[in-house]
Amino acid sequence: MNTTSFLLLRLGIGISMFGHGLVRLPKLAGFSKWMVTSFEKSLLPSAIVTPFSYALPILEFGIGTLLILGLLTKQALLAGSIVMLLLLLGTTLIENWEALPSQLIHLVFFAILIQFISSNTWSLDYFLFNK
Repeated sequence: MNTTSFLLLRLGIGISMFGHGLVRLPKLAGFSKWMVTSFEKSLLPSAIVTPFSYALPILEFGIGTLLILGLLTKQALLAGSIVMLLLLLGTTLIENWEALPSQLIHLVFFAILIQFISSNTWSLDYFLFNK
């Protein structure tokens, strides 16, 4: 993969994660309440859903910020992949099949970017750690 293609994919997934977190952070309590309500009839107890619902927007915002900057890129991609896998599990437990394709697409992009991490030359990682 060439470096420009990697940059565009990294920025795309980074902006998506950043935006998801950014819009949820100001309404964190409301987002958490919505998520806990969504999982009321699932196998997951609210003792698990509640802390995750508060952590998710922070994780999305943080992962997105790191990806946009190209800082700690591999770690951010791995963290993003784990977040997507957790979201996939939750989505299937509440049978929200409409959300599944978006989450799977995010996971595919994370995997592709991890595979081609050596193309990450338009990044703070490259400038800070490859001198």
